[in-house]
Amino acid sequence: MPLHILPVRSAGAAENMALDFLLLQRYPDAGMPRFRHYEWQRPAFTFGFSQKIEFVRAHVPAGLELCRRPTGGGIVDHRQDWTYSLVLPRGHPLADARATESYRVVHEALAAALAALGLPAEVKRACDPCESGPGICFQRAELHDVENPRTGAKIAGAAQKRNRHGLLFQGSIEKSAVGAADWDAFAARFTAGLAHLLGGGADPVPWPALNENEVEGLIEQYSAPEWLAYR
Repeated sequence: MPLHILPVRSAGAAENMALDFLLLQRYPDAGMPRFRHYEWQRPAFTFGFSQKIEFVRAHVPAGLELCRRPTGGGIVDHRQDWTYSLVLPRGHPLADARATESYRVVHEALAAALAALGLPAEVKRACDPCESGPGICFQRAELHDVENPRTGAKIAGAAQKRNRHGLLFQGSIEKSAVGAADWDAFAARFTAGLAHLLGGGADPVPWPALNENEVEGLIEQYSAPEWLAYR
C-alpha cells in the first residue's frame, strides 16, 4: 500500500488545522495512507482539543496566531518547527493500534531518519516520575517522544485523533533541538521509512480535490472565537 505524499503548503493556523482534519474526513482515495509536511504563513501556536483556553492564554505570547487542534496533546510553538501530519485509513493495523503503539512506531521512523543523517536522536523508552497530563510541549520529553541523547532536549512530539475514518497523527519537530540539518534530505528519508513500515513506497501525488465550500466553512469554524474558547 503506497503512502501518498502531498505537496507542501503554507497557510495560516486555522487553514492548516482544517486541511489536516479534511484529509482524515474527506480524502478522495480513502483507503490510502497520506502524509504532508506544511509551513506557517505567520508565527503561530496550536493547542490540544481538550485544553482550557485560560491555561493556553497564560502560556502563549500575546499577539500571535493561535488555534485549537482537532487532536489532543499540549501547546506547540510552530515558530521554529518542522510540522507534518500522517493520516491512516480505518482498518490499517496502525490506525487500529493503541495510541502508544502508533506514537512509538512513527517516532521510531522519525528518529531513524535523523540518525541516518548523523543527527543525535532516539526514542524515549521510559517515563519520568513527574510526568502528568498535556501542558506545554517541548518542555520535556515524555514516553516515546524523540529526544537528543546528548542534551536530553525534546526533538519531536505529536498528537492523535481516531474516529470512524481512521487516524490523524499531527507531529512537530523542534529544529533548535536538532541543530543544522538538511530538511529536504530528512523528509525523503522519513517518508521512505514510513512507507516501508506501511508496506509500500512513497508516492508523490497532487493535492486532492476537496470541496471548496467545505474547506472554507471549516477554516471559518477553526478561526471562530467559539472554537478557540471551546473549553
